[in-house]
Amino acid sequence: MAAGWRLPNIWDAAAFICVIGALIAVGHVAQGTLIRIDAPGATEITLDPLNLPEYALRTTMRMFAALAFSLLFTFTYGTAAAKSRRAALVLVPLLDVLQSVPILGFLTFTVVFFMNLFPGQVMGLELAAIFAIFTSQAWNMAFSMYQSLKTVPADLAEASVSFHLSAWQRFWKLEVPFATPGLVWNTMMSMSGGWFFVVASEAVAVGDNTWKLPGIGSYVALALEQKDLAAVAWAILAMLVVILAYDQLLFRPLVAWSAKFRFETTAGSTASDPWMLRLMRRTRLMKFIGQMVGNAAAYLGGLRLSFRARPMAATSKQPSRTVDIVWGTLLLALVGLAVWRVVLFASEALSWGDIGEAFGLGLITLVRVVVLMILATLFWVPIGVWLGLRPVWARRAQPIAQFLAAFPANLLFPPFVLFIVYFQLSPDIWLTPLMILGTQWYILFNVVAGAAAFPGDLKEVAANFRIGGWLWWRKVIIPGIFPYYVTGAITASGGSWNAAIVAEVASWGDTKLQAHGLGAYIAAATDKGDMSRVVLGVVIMSAFVVLFNRLLWRPMYAYAQRRLTLA
Repeated sequence: MAAGWRLPNIWDAAAFICVIGALIAVGHVAQGTLIRIDAPGATEITLDPLNLPEYALRTTMRMFAALAFSLLFTFTYGTAAAKSRRAALVLVPLLDVLQSVPILGFLTFTVVFFMNLFPGQVMGLELAAIFAIFTSQAWNMAFSMYQSLKTVPADLAEASVSFHLSAWQRFWKLEVPFATPGLVWNTMMSMSGGWFFVVASEAVAVGDNTWKLPGIGSYVALALEQKDLAAVAWAILAMLVVILAYDQLLFRPLVAWSAKFRFETTAGSTASDPWMLRLMRRTRLMKFIGQMVGNAAAYLGGLRLSFRARPMAATSKQPSRTVDIVWGTLLLALVGLAVWRVVLFASEALSWGDIGEAFGLGLITLVRVVVLMILATLFWVPIGVWLGLRPVWARRAQPIAQFLAAFPANLLFPPFVLFIVYFQLSPDIWLTPLMILGTQWYILFNVVAGAAAFPGDLKEVAANFRIGGWLWWRKVIIPGIFPYYVTGAITASGGSWNAAIVAEVASWGDTKLQAHGLGAYIAAATDKGDMSRVVLGVVIMSAFVVLFNRLLWRPMYAYAQRRLTLA
């Protein structure tokens, strides 16, 4: 009998039932993707609340499928950007662009591709929806991984060299554990971000044809179209139940598990283990399987699959300047070619006046983003620090924050539209809060992750020296959470640009309000099928985001990295 093996107990039976139930649910959803689009019920939505459990299951499965691809993207793309200086010259600006491109921009160019993979099959629509959800999840997770790998403390890096760890071992034994707390919180934020755009992702359009995949997002879209407030309320209740379920079953155990990777030399304050984690530890068979998986992962992480990490003196050698010049010239040539192709495409239907109009609308949206970022920072940073330093309260607030972050802006269209029309207010001002509704949480979640990962020994030192008040904020906690805040701010600002396409146009029934801005410009062009203006709007929006990040967030990020490297 294998070491550690014990006969299953009643807790194993409960866990086995849950696993079998989950597999049956996955099989049921998978069966619905293998039928033709024109099959009865394949793309039909009704507002009967009895259908909501199945709709919720299908939406949740799409989101977890997208989350799996997002994790794969994070461990490849984010790691490559952090490890290779030359690759970062391409990957980091490209990530800035990708996170700012509106989800409708992705749908416009990718739906046909996925439809051609599975002609006439629901699977093509499902893949298109999963990809759209992926575009709302992946970027902040990749940024979190990139930030963690770039800010590994110097003494830990030196210790890995002293122990002669290979690059593979250093990655799995040092860098991934160091990145885990922030990545777990950003994974929660990604799930909520997927909910925020689920309405757009489950309505797949090709030409004059539009298919609505069964799911909560398409249910909400139909309820808003038919002005059915009762159906909207049922959808909100279903969302709340689903979010509470995966928070209890998945994210609470993950947050508790990730706490053991905090970088500190003294015991910090922790909350009691969640009930799901305690339940899993009481099982025998599941615990044994978990130990086997953990041992296998530890074995793979300990393999010497690459050369040993070079000594510190060797890593200080300056890279070839000639190669840098050639690489930079090649990148400039590729960027110039891409810009030229875009100009040729747009010049057939656009004039300089159209470009000036789009640029002016981009400036208006930029002002909205800046104002909202300042307000979100002033409001959420203190709250995030308070929660992060108090694990018990962080755990209590966790499901509430996930639900609020997941709340689609479309569900607030009725009260916003009625309020603005009744009081005859300006849509340019009063539609603005919808932009930050789903993106402000990037700041909160990252600040909470940074405060939770703040070393307990540093908190003790600050307490022993009686450092308090503004001095504590300026010299202790802000430098400690600064890299996490910058990561959250970058993704929040990019997400705000992305959300502009939803927030600058609001409708309820026959009443439609539109604010002046680049998001409304892209939305109007998409409705008309004007691809030239869609491309123009997306390009200008991407340019604004890249310049904003280059001129503001990247210098702040480099400053935070230097502070941690010298610490």
